This record gives sequence, structure tokens and C-alpha cells, in this order.
Amino acid sequence: MKICTIKELLQADVLVCEERLGDHVYSACGSDMMSDVLAYVKDQAVLLTGLVNAQVIRTAEMMDMICIVFVREKRPTEEMIRLAQDAGIVLMATDKRMYEACGILYSNGLVGNKTARR
Repeated sequence: MKICTIKELLQADVLVCEERLGDHVYSACGSDMMSDVLAYVKDQAVLLTGLVNAQVIRTAEMMDMICIVFVREKRPTEEMIRLAQDAGIVLMATDKRMYEACGILYSNGLVGNKTARR
């Protein structure tokens, strides 16, 4: 799914890296716990979160995620925006709740990551 499609589906505001809206993501992860995010496959993924701190950007960068959508009307700090710009990570914000945002993306074909069984 193209990032511009995510923007439209979630009625999201693009905060940084608008030039990457044509890029594709192939999976999604919704979490406010960065330790959970580390448990997913990360190729070209989008992260949906309500957590607003610099660790979100650092985690996404480390896991090769290319887009972060902040849910529940959350907005990143200026420091987070600078970090995302430097890393080339698209930041968006939507007023939708996590459950609704994930459901919209899933029902439109963006799948979650498969995790290994323990």
C-alpha cells in the first residue's frame, strides 16, 4: 500500500517527509510499547502509535520502518520531527483511535506481520 493511500484512509496530516508519500509499505504494527514493536518483522512497515517520545523514532529507524502514524490526536515534538527528517521517516497524525486506524488499514489490504510461535 502506498503511504499516500494510508494518509487518505486515515485522514491524516503529513508532518514530515511528504516527498515519500509514493513509497510502499507492506505491513503494519500498532503499539504504544516499543518492546512489542521490536518483536515484529520490519521490512517497509508502518507503525501506528500514540506514544510521543524520541524513542519511537529511534525504534522505527532501527527496525527499517519508513512511516509512523500518531493516533488519538497525538503530535510529535520538534525533536522527533528533526530525527524523522534526518532518517527519512514519514510522520503523520490522525485523530482516529488505534483500534479504528488499524482496522481501516487492515480492511483495505494492509496486513500485519507474522510472528514466530514460541
